[in-house]
Amino acid sequence: MGNGPDGDVLVIGGGVIGLTTAVVLAERGARVRLWTRDPVERTTSAVAGALWWPYRIRPVASARAWALRSLEVYEGLAARPDATGVRMVEGVLGETALDEVDAWAAARLPGLRLATAREYPAGSGVRARLPLIDMAVHLPWLRERLLAAGGTVEARTVADLAEGDAPVVVNCTGLGARELVPDPSVRPVRGQLVVVENPGIVTWTVSTGADGAMTYVFPQPGRLVLGGTAEEDAWSTEPDPAVAEAIVRRCAALRPEIAGARVLDHRVGLRPARDTVRLERAALPGGRLLVHNYGHGGAGVTVAWGCAEEAAAAVG
Repeated sequence: MGNGPDGDVLVIGGGVIGLTTAVVLAERGARVRLWTRDPVERTTSAVAGALWWPYRIRPVASARAWALRSLEVYEGLAARPDATGVRMVEGVLGETALDEVDAWAAARLPGLRLATAREYPAGSGVRARLPLIDMAVHLPWLRERLLAAGGTVEARTVADLAEGDAPVVVNCTGLGARELVPDPSVRPVRGQLVVVENPGIVTWTVSTGADGAMTYVFPQPGRLVLGGTAEEDAWSTEPDPAVAEAIVRRCAALRPEIAGARVLDHRVGLRPARDTVRLERAALPGGRLLVHNYGHGGAGVTVAWGCAEEAAAAVG
Protein backbone atom coordinates (compact mmCIF):
# COMPACT_ATOMS: atom_id res chain seq x y z
CA MET A 1 0.00 0.00 0.00
CA GLY A 2 2.65 2.50 1.04
CA ASN A 3 5.13 4.35 -1.08
CA GLY A 4 8.47 4.87 0.57
CA PRO A 5 10.08 3.46 3.70
CA ASP A 6 7.63 5.21 6.02
CA GLY A 7 4.75 3.06 4.77
CA ASP A 8 1.26 4.41 4.68
CA VAL A 9 0.76 6.44 7.81
CA LEU A 10 3.12 8.06 10.28
CA VAL A 11 1.54 8.80 13.67
CA ILE A 12 3.52 11.26 15.79
CA GLY A 13 2.95 11.07 19.56
CA GLY A 14 2.87 8.06 21.88
CA GLY A 15 0.32 9.13 24.47
CA VAL A 16 -3.16 7.67 24.69
CA ILE A 17 -4.40 9.67 21.68
CA GLY A 18 -1.49 8.70 19.42
CA LEU A 19 -1.50 5.04 20.44
CA THR A 20 -5.27 4.64 20.11
CA THR A 21 -5.27 6.39 16.73
CA ALA A 22 -2.41 4.19 15.53
CA VAL A 23 -4.25 1.04 16.68
CA VAL A 24 -7.45 1.98 14.82
CA LEU A 25 -5.51 2.80 11.64
CA ALA A 26 -3.44 -0.40 11.78
CA GLU A 27 -6.49 -2.58 12.42
CA ARG A 28 -8.17 -0.97 9.41
CA GLY A 29 -5.31 -2.14 7.22
CA ALA A 30 -2.95 0.84 7.12
CA ARG A 31 0.76 0.29 7.57
CA VAL A 32 1.45 2.42 10.62
CA ARG A 33 4.65 3.73 12.13
CA LEU A 34 4.40 5.50 15.45
CA TRP A 35 7.11 7.95 16.45
CA THR A 36 7.16 8.94 20.11
CA ARG A 37 9.59 11.25 21.89
CA ASP A 38 9.16 9.39 25.20
CA PRO A 39 8.51 5.70 25.84
CA VAL A 40 4.74 5.31 26.31
CA GLU A 41 5.28 4.70 30.04
CA ARG A 42 6.74 8.21 30.36
CA THR A 43 4.18 10.23 28.38
CA THR A 44 1.75 12.70 29.97
CA SER A 45 -0.95 10.02 29.60
CA ALA A 46 0.99 7.74 31.94
CA VAL A 47 0.36 10.23 34.76
CA ALA A 48 -3.40 10.43 34.18
CA GLY A 49 -5.80 9.46 36.96
CA ALA A 50 -7.86 8.20 34.02
CA LEU A 51 -11.52 8.15 34.96
CA TRP A 52 -13.86 8.23 31.96
CA TRP A 53 -15.83 11.46 32.32
CA PRO A 54 -16.39 14.29 29.80
CA TYR A 55 -14.44 16.98 31.62
CA ARG A 56 -14.06 20.49 30.16
CA ILE A 57 -13.77 19.57 26.52
CA ARG A 58 -15.07 21.25 23.38
CA PRO A 59 -16.56 21.25 20.77
CA VAL A 60 -19.38 19.94 22.95
CA ALA A 61 -21.37 17.99 20.34
CA SER A 62 -18.29 16.23 18.95
CA ALA A 63 -16.89 15.56 22.42
CA ARG A 64 -20.19 13.93 23.37
CA ALA A 65 -20.04 11.55 20.40
CA TRP A 66 -16.34 10.80 20.97
CA ALA A 67 -16.94 10.13 24.67
CA LEU A 68 -19.89 7.79 24.07
CA ARG A 69 -17.96 5.79 21.49
CA SER A 70 -15.01 5.53 23.88
CA LEU A 71 -17.32 4.44 26.71
CA GLU A 72 -18.59 1.61 24.53
CA VAL A 73 -15.04 0.43 23.79
CA TYR A 74 -13.96 0.66 27.44
CA GLU A 75 -16.99 -1.34 28.59
CA GLY A 76 -15.83 -4.10 26.26
CA LEU A 77 -12.20 -3.88 27.41
CA ALA A 78 -13.32 -4.07 31.06
CA ALA A 79 -14.12 -7.76 30.50
CA ARG A 80 -10.33 -8.34 30.66
CA PRO A 81 -9.12 -5.85 33.27
CA ASP A 82 -5.80 -7.54 34.04
CA ALA A 83 -4.78 -7.39 30.38
CA THR A 84 -6.27 -4.03 29.32
CA GLY A 85 -6.07 -2.03 32.57
CA VAL A 86 -9.74 -1.04 32.18
CA ARG A 87 -12.21 -1.70 35.00
CA MET A 88 -15.80 -0.56 35.61
CA VAL A 89 -15.76 0.96 39.09
CA GLU A 90 -18.43 2.58 41.28
CA GLY A 91 -17.86 6.02 42.68
CA VAL A 92 -19.26 9.44 43.51
CA LEU A 93 -19.10 12.71 41.60
CA GLY A 94 -19.39 15.22 44.43
CA GLU A 95 -21.11 18.60 44.33
CA THR A 96 -23.26 17.33 41.48
CA ALA A 97 -27.04 16.98 41.28
CA LEU A 98 -28.72 14.40 39.05
CA ASP A 99 -30.21 17.09 36.83
CA GLU A 100 -26.73 18.56 36.32
CA VAL A 101 -25.50 15.41 34.59
CA ASP A 102 -25.94 15.94 30.87
CA ALA A 103 -28.96 14.02 29.62
CA TRP A 104 -26.89 12.22 26.98
CA ALA A 105 -24.57 10.80 29.66
CA ALA A 106 -27.39 10.02 32.08
CA ALA A 107 -29.25 8.06 29.41
CA ARG A 108 -26.16 5.96 28.78
CA LEU A 109 -25.36 5.24 32.45
CA PRO A 110 -28.29 3.18 33.75
CA GLY A 111 -27.02 2.90 37.34
CA LEU A 112 -26.77 6.66 37.81
CA ARG A 113 -28.41 7.83 41.05
CA LEU A 114 -28.04 10.26 43.94
CA ALA A 115 -25.32 9.26 46.38
CA THR A 116 -26.45 8.47 49.91
CA ALA A 117 -25.15 10.51 52.86
CA ARG A 118 -23.03 7.53 53.84
CA GLU A 119 -21.49 7.27 50.38
CA TYR A 120 -20.75 10.99 50.27
CA PRO A 121 -20.96 12.74 53.64
CA ALA A 122 -19.50 15.98 52.22
CA GLY A 123 -22.75 17.03 50.52
CA SER A 124 -24.77 16.16 47.44
CA GLY A 125 -23.28 13.83 44.89
CA VAL A 126 -24.09 11.42 42.09
CA ARG A 127 -23.19 7.73 42.20
CA ALA A 128 -22.07 6.19 38.91
CA ARG A 129 -20.26 3.15 37.53
CA LEU A 130 -17.61 4.36 35.11
CA PRO A 131 -14.49 3.08 33.37
CA LEU A 132 -11.39 3.65 35.50
CA ILE A 133 -8.22 3.02 33.55
CA ASP A 134 -4.87 1.92 34.95
CA MET A 135 -2.58 3.69 32.49
CA ALA A 136 0.47 1.71 33.64
CA VAL A 137 -1.22 -1.34 32.12
CA HIS A 138 -3.35 0.27 29.39
CA LEU A 139 -0.61 2.14 27.50
CA PRO A 140 1.70 -0.90 27.09
CA TRP A 141 -1.38 -2.96 26.15
CA LEU A 142 -2.23 -0.46 23.38
CA ARG A 143 1.37 -0.61 22.17
CA GLU A 144 1.26 -4.43 22.03
CA ARG A 145 -2.07 -4.28 20.19
CA LEU A 146 -0.50 -1.90 17.65
CA LEU A 147 2.48 -4.22 17.15
CA ALA A 148 0.14 -7.22 16.78
CA ALA A 149 -1.67 -5.34 13.99
CA GLY A 150 1.63 -4.88 12.13
CA GLY A 151 2.50 -1.39 13.33
CA THR A 152 5.93 -0.28 14.51
CA VAL A 153 6.95 1.99 17.38
CA GLU A 154 10.12 4.06 17.32
CA ALA A 155 11.58 6.47 19.89
CA ARG A 156 12.18 9.61 17.91
CA THR A 157 12.00 13.33 18.55
CA VAL A 158 10.37 15.20 15.68
CA ALA A 159 11.36 18.77 14.86
CA ASP A 160 9.11 19.21 11.81
CA LEU A 161 5.78 17.61 10.88
CA ALA A 162 7.12 17.19 7.33
CA GLU A 163 9.85 14.78 8.50
CA GLY A 164 9.84 11.31 6.97
CA ASP A 165 8.25 10.57 3.62
CA ALA A 166 4.97 8.93 4.62
CA PRO A 167 2.10 10.06 2.38
CA VAL A 168 -0.02 10.60 5.50
CA VAL A 169 1.06 12.08 8.84
CA VAL A 170 -1.21 12.14 11.89
CA ASN A 171 -0.22 14.73 14.51
CA CYS A 172 -1.07 13.48 18.02
CA THR A 173 1.66 15.44 19.80
CA GLY A 174 -0.48 17.02 22.54
CA LEU A 175 1.44 19.85 24.17
CA GLY A 176 4.23 19.34 21.61
CA ALA A 177 1.92 20.81 18.96
CA ARG A 178 2.54 24.23 20.52
CA GLU A 179 6.04 24.29 18.99
CA LEU A 180 5.65 21.75 16.22
CA VAL A 181 2.64 23.15 14.33
CA PRO A 182 3.24 25.80 15.76
CA ASP A 183 -0.02 26.39 17.66
CA PRO A 184 0.36 28.84 20.57
CA SER A 185 -3.25 28.17 21.63
CA VAL A 186 -2.14 24.83 23.12
CA ARG A 187 -1.28 25.48 26.76
CA PRO A 188 -0.20 23.34 29.69
CA VAL A 189 -2.55 22.71 32.59
CA ARG A 190 -0.33 21.25 35.29
CA GLY A 191 -1.66 18.31 37.26
CA GLN A 192 0.06 16.92 40.35
CA LEU A 193 -0.78 13.54 41.90
CA VAL A 194 0.28 11.58 44.96
CA VAL A 195 0.32 7.78 44.81
CA VAL A 196 -0.17 6.02 48.17
CA GLU A 197 -0.69 2.50 49.44
CA ASN A 198 -4.38 1.63 49.30
CA PRO A 199 -5.81 1.19 52.81
CA GLY A 200 -8.74 -0.80 51.36
CA ILE A 201 -10.68 1.78 49.33
CA VAL A 202 -12.59 0.25 46.39
CA THR A 203 -14.67 3.19 45.11
CA TRP A 204 -13.51 6.43 43.50
CA THR A 205 -14.46 9.94 44.59
CA VAL A 206 -14.25 13.26 42.72
CA SER A 207 -14.98 16.42 44.69
CA THR A 208 -14.81 20.16 44.02
CA GLY A 209 -14.11 22.45 46.96
CA ALA A 210 -15.72 25.85 47.55
CA ASP A 211 -12.48 27.40 46.28
CA GLY A 212 -12.74 25.39 43.04
CA ALA A 213 -9.94 23.01 44.03
CA MET A 214 -10.49 19.53 42.66
CA THR A 215 -9.90 16.51 44.85
CA TYR A 216 -10.02 12.94 43.67
CA VAL A 217 -9.33 9.45 44.94
CA PHE A 218 -8.88 6.70 42.34
CA PRO A 219 -8.29 3.10 43.47
CA GLN A 220 -5.93 1.30 41.10
CA PRO A 221 -4.60 -2.24 41.61
CA GLY A 222 -2.14 -2.15 44.51
CA ARG A 223 -2.30 1.60 45.04
CA LEU A 224 -4.43 4.70 45.39
CA VAL A 225 -4.03 7.74 43.12
CA LEU A 226 -4.75 11.04 44.88
CA GLY A 227 -5.23 14.36 43.15
CA GLY A 228 -5.21 16.89 42.01
CA THR A 229 -4.36 20.25 40.60
CA ALA A 230 -5.14 22.18 37.43
CA GLU A 231 -2.66 25.05 37.14
CA GLU A 232 -2.94 26.84 33.82
CA ASP A 233 0.25 27.83 31.99
CA ALA A 234 2.45 26.14 34.60
CA TRP A 235 5.36 24.28 33.00
CA SER A 236 7.18 22.75 35.96
CA THR A 237 7.19 18.93 36.02
CA GLU A 238 8.80 18.85 39.49
CA PRO A 239 6.40 17.78 42.25
CA ASP A 240 5.81 20.54 44.82
CA PRO A 241 5.93 19.10 48.38
CA ALA A 242 3.49 21.71 49.74
CA VAL A 243 1.00 20.89 46.96
CA ALA A 244 1.42 17.16 47.67
CA GLU A 245 0.66 17.73 51.37
CA ALA A 246 -2.45 19.73 50.50
CA ILE A 247 -3.65 16.98 48.14
CA VAL A 248 -3.28 14.30 50.83
CA ARG A 249 -5.02 16.56 53.36
CA ARG A 250 -8.00 17.18 51.04
CA CYS A 251 -8.29 13.49 50.17
CA ALA A 252 -8.12 12.47 53.85
CA ALA A 253 -10.94 14.91 54.59
CA LEU A 254 -13.07 12.88 52.14
CA ARG A 255 -11.75 9.46 53.14
CA PRO A 256 -10.18 9.57 56.65
CA GLU A 257 -8.37 6.22 56.22
CA ILE A 258 -6.05 7.92 53.71
CA ALA A 259 -4.44 10.06 56.43
CA GLY A 260 -1.74 7.56 57.41
CA ALA A 261 -1.25 5.86 54.03
CA ARG A 262 2.36 5.38 52.97
CA VAL A 263 3.36 7.57 50.01
CA LEU A 264 4.70 5.53 47.07
CA ASP A 265 5.24 8.21 44.42
CA HIS A 266 4.73 11.83 43.36
CA ARG A 267 3.76 12.60 39.77
CA VAL A 268 3.25 15.64 37.58
CA GLY A 269 1.71 15.79 34.12
CA LEU A 270 1.07 18.74 31.80
CA ARG A 271 -2.36 18.37 30.19
CA PRO A 272 -2.42 19.70 26.61
CA ALA A 273 -5.30 22.18 26.85
CA ARG A 274 -6.85 24.07 23.96
CA ASP A 275 -10.16 25.93 23.65
CA THR A 276 -11.33 23.17 21.33
CA VAL A 277 -9.84 19.88 20.21
CA ARG A 278 -8.21 20.20 16.80
CA LEU A 279 -9.24 17.24 14.68
CA GLU A 280 -9.02 18.12 10.99
CA ARG A 281 -7.21 17.58 7.72
CA ALA A 282 -4.44 19.86 6.52
CA ALA A 283 -1.74 19.65 3.85
CA LEU A 284 2.00 19.08 3.95
CA PRO A 285 4.43 20.15 1.22
CA GLY A 286 4.40 17.85 -1.79
CA GLY A 287 0.71 17.05 -1.57
CA ARG A 288 1.04 14.83 1.49
CA LEU A 289 -1.88 14.65 3.91
CA LEU A 290 -1.65 15.89 7.50
CA VAL A 291 -4.36 15.05 10.04
CA HIS A 292 -4.31 16.91 13.37
CA ASN A 293 -5.66 15.18 16.50
CA TYR A 294 -4.57 17.16 19.58
CA GLY A 295 -5.69 19.57 22.30
CA HIS A 296 -7.71 17.16 24.46
CA GLY A 297 -6.69 18.67 27.81
CA GLY A 298 -7.49 16.33 30.69
CA ALA A 299 -10.09 14.41 28.66
CA GLY A 300 -7.82 12.42 26.34
CA VAL A 301 -8.74 9.07 27.84
CA THR A 302 -12.45 9.95 27.78
CA VAL A 303 -12.54 10.65 24.03
CA ALA A 304 -9.59 8.62 22.72
CA TRP A 305 -11.48 5.97 20.71
CA GLY A 306 -14.02 8.35 19.21
CA CYS A 307 -11.25 10.74 18.15
CA ALA A 308 -9.13 7.87 16.81
CA GLU A 309 -11.97 6.67 14.59
CA GLU A 310 -12.67 10.19 13.32
CA ALA A 311 -8.97 10.72 12.61
CA ALA A 312 -8.81 7.36 10.79
CA ALA A 313 -11.83 8.40 8.70
CA ALA A 314 -10.05 11.68 7.86
CA VAL A 315 -7.06 9.64 6.68
CA GLY A 316 -9.48 7.79 4.40
